[in-house]
Amino acid sequence: MALSLNPYISLRGTARDALEFYRSVLGGTVEISEFAAFPGQGIPDDEQSLVMHGQLTTDDGFVLMVSDTPSTMDYEAPAGFSVSISGEDAAKLEGFWNGLADGGTVVMPYETPPWGGRFGMLKDRFGIDWMVALNAG
Repeated sequence: MALSLNPYISLRGTARDALEFYRSVLGGTVEISEFAAFPGQGIPDDEQSLVMHGQLTTDDGFVLMVSDTPSTMDYEAPAGFSVSISGEDAAKLEGFWNGLADGGTVVMPYETPPWGGRFGMLKDRFGIDWMVALNAG
């Protein structure tokens, strides 16, 4: 049986928008389960349409999971980690970089670092830190 390690991002009320944004940048398909599909969890009526579990699966084999944290649960904004995308497809990686940077904040420009290739860091419009790296050839 194969194993996988997947980022799982918790947001507060923006998971659906984030999943659609990531799909627009990375491609793939999104599946969403709302809290309404699983009654009896004590989620307020006005939060039943929040994302209990959302998953983006891309043709590149990426799996990114995102959910909303309802008001009945403690929440802290994501911090202390980055989602990293790396590889050897320069055009695709630059496209990912440009898409993720749209509406976000560039922390380190996507440029040639001392070790070669290209590398950049940014915080996207949802407050998630990303690193994009073109492997040195």
